[in-house]
Amino acid sequence: MQARSPQTESAENDDASVLTISPEKVCFIIFKAREFDVKDGVTDPDSGSNPSDDGDISVLEDHSDDPVEEELTSLIRALSVDEQVDLVALTWLGREDYTAEDWPTVRADAARAHNRRTAEYLLGTPLLGDFLEEGLSLLGYSCAEFEEDHF
Repeated sequence: MQARSPQTESAENDDASVLTISPEKVCFIIFKAREFDVKDGVTDPDSGSNPSDDGDISVLEDHSDDPVEEELTSLIRALSVDEQVDLVALTWLGREDYTAEDWPTVRADAARAHNRRTAEYLLGTPLLGDFLEEGLSLLGYSCAEFEEDHF
């Protein structure tokens, strides 16, 4: 799980280059974010049928009481400020706003931008799971082992 790139190994003693959030937590958030991202718009708000009659199709629609969204929001809000900052920084890194060598800068920028709406900001980011995974990858981490162990 914790394969490191040469850049991260050389910077391992630099506190600004170390993730405060565990890669396992990030991987869990990635998989949940992908569940959330695949949601489709509500096509039949009141079908009048039960889930077994409609083939459970409503679980693929983005309802206001979506349990995946509620779980992700609660999880992100329960993280420490430093962990939330890491998530935002990984997102920015993964969408190629910065490079891996910029980790101290991206993390400092994310810390300055931190506020109470981190969960809403992240869940409003299209392709959040992809950006987080790419950010982890650029820092030398992978979710492959996490996926094998949990899915």
